[in-house]
Amino acid sequence: MRIRSSIFLLILFAFLATAQKQLTVEEIFTNGIFYGNPLVGVKWFDGGKKFSFLKYDESSSTISLFEHDVETGKEKVLVSGNKLNLVAAGDEAEESFVIKNYEWSPDEKYILFTGLLPARSVKTGGTFYLYDLENDKFFLLAESEEEQVNAQFSPDGKKLGFVRGNNLFVIDIESEKETQLTFDGSEIILNGVFDWVYEEEFHIIQAWEWSPDANSIAFWRFDQSHVPLLKIARWDSLYFNFDEMYYPKAGSSNSIIQIGVVEINSGRTNWIDIGDEKDIYVPRIKFTTEPGKLSILRLNRSQNKLDLIFANIKTGESKIILSESDSAWISVSNDLTFLKDGKYFIWSSERDGYKHLYLYDYEGNLINQITSGNWEVDKEISVDENERKIFYSSNERGTIYKDIYSIGLSGKGKTLISKRLGNHEINMSPDCKYYIDKYSTANSLIETSLSLANGSEVRILRTPDMSFFDNYNFSPMEFLSFTATDGIELNGAIIKPYDFDESLKYPVLIYNYSGPGSQTVKDSWGGIDYLWHQLLAQKGYIIFIIDNRGTGGRGKAFKNLVYKNLGKWEVHDIIEGTKYLSNLPYVDSERIGIWGWSYGGYISALAIMKGAEYFKAAIAVAPVTHWKFYDTIYTERYMQTPELNPEGYEKSSPLNYVEDLKGNLLLVHGTSDDNVHFQNTIELVKELINANKQFDIIFYPDKKHGISGGNTQIHLFNKMTEFILNNL
Repeated sequence: MRIRSSIFLLILFAFLATAQKQLTVEEIFTNGIFYGNPLVGVKWFDGGKKFSFLKYDESSSTISLFEHDVETGKEKVLVSGNKLNLVAAGDEAEESFVIKNYEWSPDEKYILFTGLLPARSVKTGGTFYLYDLENDKFFLLAESEEEQVNAQFSPDGKKLGFVRGNNLFVIDIESEKETQLTFDGSEIILNGVFDWVYEEEFHIIQAWEWSPDANSIAFWRFDQSHVPLLKIARWDSLYFNFDEMYYPKAGSSNSIIQIGVVEINSGRTNWIDIGDEKDIYVPRIKFTTEPGKLSILRLNRSQNKLDLIFANIKTGESKIILSESDSAWISVSNDLTFLKDGKYFIWSSERDGYKHLYLYDYEGNLINQITSGNWEVDKEISVDENERKIFYSSNERGTIYKDIYSIGLSGKGKTLISKRLGNHEINMSPDCKYYIDKYSTANSLIETSLSLANGSEVRILRTPDMSFFDNYNFSPMEFLSFTATDGIELNGAIIKPYDFDESLKYPVLIYNYSGPGSQTVKDSWGGIDYLWHQLLAQKGYIIFIIDNRGTGGRGKAFKNLVYKNLGKWEVHDIIEGTKYLSNLPYVDSERIGIWGWSYGGYISALAIMKGAEYFKAAIAVAPVTHWKFYDTIYTERYMQTPELNPEGYEKSSPLNYVEDLKGNLLLVHGTSDDNVHFQNTIELVKELINANKQFDIIFYPDKKHGISGGNTQIHLFNKMTEFILNNL
């Protein structure tokens, strides 16, 4: 009996040791192992010989600023968090100082510490402090009861510019003398800050720029007086309050734009001639290497004609250097670099059907095309002018990958630098001798390494703990392609249950985003969505992902198909995906569902109605339900205005297909969503009730588009899990 008992216990322990751990939503959001080992707040300094970063310092029990020597690999504390004393700095704040964001001055004498504001990327805000490295001094530089944002050092490091109360200011750092440069800023007039729609849709934060000689500042001025004012209810008091925002919906009035250049010493503002047409966009400005010459990108309201303009900042006179046009729309990027020789610049374009880089002279003459081929440049990374070559990322080895290349400005000598297939995000040193690579795949967390510019790895900086793949028996994401019935090949990806048995039938949940130019099928770490999909795979679901026509990475013609007809090809191709799945022997074709967020929520709602016979369930999180409810820049880029394309707006709206709903639909929305307004879901609910269609809904009070904060996302993902288990 004892021997048999011992054998039984050994077998039991062996089983328990190898038993699959069940993932929970709570663990996804609280277990640090799933977030890897990131290198945070990296900034190069000392000409590229060192970089700084933020890390918890155990010796001082604070977040501190560290430095890393690229040659030796040695790391040490550069600025300890316990040196940043608010009281000693002249601030009587009750809370202790915690580093959230920092910037080096160009001369590397000072480090600026600021707060952060919600935005698409880093947006400085709050009170501004400086740390004097030479004198080991931490001091308060600028504070105000009015909001302060968008701080930038002058190129010579002697001044700090910023926006307060929608006006531009500069402070002389040595004397701490403050000078106001614009005076008409208000809730309606914005100087040096963007309105909501520019920041959201042109992916730009900083609405002003120093001239190279630090004598002038170029800035955007927005007049929102004709933009509709929107009120969003906040359910926070007995009679509740409202958030107000200027939000131009499709077809309505945008802000009137001016580009000004203010002289620091005189305070005089010169206004640039950007043409007689006022209903336009200016998505980028940038000084050339000449302090007196400003470049401006001018985009027409229809967003199918883009002009590069050079302007004299003293006279305001301007001229068109080059123009781009497209039968559908033009995407704006940051790929505009003026070479130090003052003769040439690098420009990106999709004119040959794929996004590539081009070399021009200052007169607008094309010197040569730098990159070419039936693949797309992702972005320009850096230019080594000494070696006359450019570093860029692209998907040349496959649309699901992002690799790093270098190539001569002449278009010759192309070299693949990154060797491992996957996704490479590069931070190049200013001397172009080193780069920091954040590398991931769909099935591996981000690994951070330091390499020479030729791709030779110097050292691993951060290695993630990937043991959870074995501990939880995660299933790898597999990539595939299939051919639609009309002959178009589409990219997809699949996650199968760990104990997958091809002789069984499995339900499938399709995940989509689907928006123009986006990509969901890619070999990069997918974060929370990937983890939740693994949770569902553990519960016996197959996860399927598809990139439909209109998505990115496959050239302009593939994207342009959705022009003026959003929703058509997205739903068509996702239905093609269900047909492909239904032909697989292990798929239960009666149990196929779909989910998505934002644009993906829109397509999920549209798909379960227009493709009612193919979908048993759908989850639509923060969906657009009619494009007349969404903003001018995004919507009109793809749909024109409601006046020009009324049929397209109606055909694309889920509101017009509620009668076809057969499956189970869950609607999710935050009531304070300032992006896709709660109005979208309310209107869909009205139509569903009118059609006597049953549905599930959950709304999150006072939550915005990301539906986050506190336990919100845990609650949301548990709710979605419950819905899938009960309805699919």
